[in-house]
Amino acid sequence: MKKKLSHVDGKGKANMVDVTGKEITVRTAEAYAEVKLSNEVFNAVKNNEISKGDVLSIAKFAGIQAAKKTSELIPLCHNIFISKIDVNLKLNSDKNSVEITSFAKTNAQTGIEMEALTAVSIAALTVYDMCKAIDKSTVIGEIKLLSKTGGKSGNFFRGK
Repeated sequence: MKKKLSHVDGKGKANMVDVTGKEITVRTAEAYAEVKLSNEVFNAVKNNEISKGDVLSIAKFAGIQAAKKTSELIPLCHNIFISKIDVNLKLNSDKNSVEITSFAKTNAQTGIEMEALTAVSIAALTVYDMCKAIDKSTVIGEIKLLSKTGGKSGNFFRGK
């Protein structure tokens, strides 16, 4: 069975999905992003020596704010009530990286995956922005959905 793209109409044109008839259910999503830093930048972040301020705290708030603005950033994305959004940033000294995770929750007619993904993406961009004065070779990578629950399409859990 071939899956049909939901954001394309019968003529192949972009179309916002009508969720009016969909059931309101609890939906969650978790996402991940990684920012790879040089030794110098990693140590500056770890020791809170970045001139713009506390990188991890500011990136956390940027991710939360971004999740709330997802429908303004992603065309055709529904504006949904977010009942919970959490963004966590952790330094990984083995990889000289910042690992970013988000958890989002709603009780809605459509999923919350885009909000979770937007949160980690903007948090990662914020880390880059705050560190670029020291080293522009910082790499943002591995942005992915870890899980989603609820809705007609069912649950998804990424294997390790």
